[in-house]
Amino acid sequence: MTELITNEAIYEKFILPRVLQTRNYLWIGTADIKDMHVRTGRVYEPFLKILAGLVENGVEVRLLHAKEPGPRFRRDFDRFPALLETERFERLLCPRVHFKCMIVDGRQAFIGSANLTGAGMGARNPDTRNFEAGIVTDEKALIDPMMELFDRVFMGEKCLSCRMRDVCPDPIQ
Repeated sequence: MTELITNEAIYEKFILPRVLQTRNYLWIGTADIKDMHVRTGRVYEPFLKILAGLVENGVEVRLLHAKEPGPRFRRDFDRFPALLETERFERLLCPRVHFKCMIVDGRQAFIGSANLTGAGMGARNPDTRNFEAGIVTDEKALIDPMMELFDRVFMGEKCLSCRMRDVCPDPIQ
């Protein structure tokens, strides 16, 4: 199954039903990253709290982003020691990352235009969110190459030959 989803459907059809149910690992690639909140029951909670809960339940999370997160993200990040005190959460910065994806357990993926922000993922007010599009898929022919690209970047395969190394705040290798 592969389906095009847009705007708030990213949040409603992927973030809530799939990401929150991750069992083994979650890979997130994004250019921009901000303090997104998600609905859990009747309240909205920081997405970082959700990630911390996943990590505490044994899920491995990789977060790859292109620029430093905003102040609210950093403030919230410090509130969740599970993200700091475990090897199950890895966060890397690469200024060349521009792809956006979320891969759940290697079986489901969102690949599209949306950054990991409330406006990007459709988790904000309809009058303030971005116009975004992407696909949700369970097709290995799409997921496997995305995972391969993500992993090559995450492991620093391109780092030594990168021509942006002099502006990179934290070279992987």
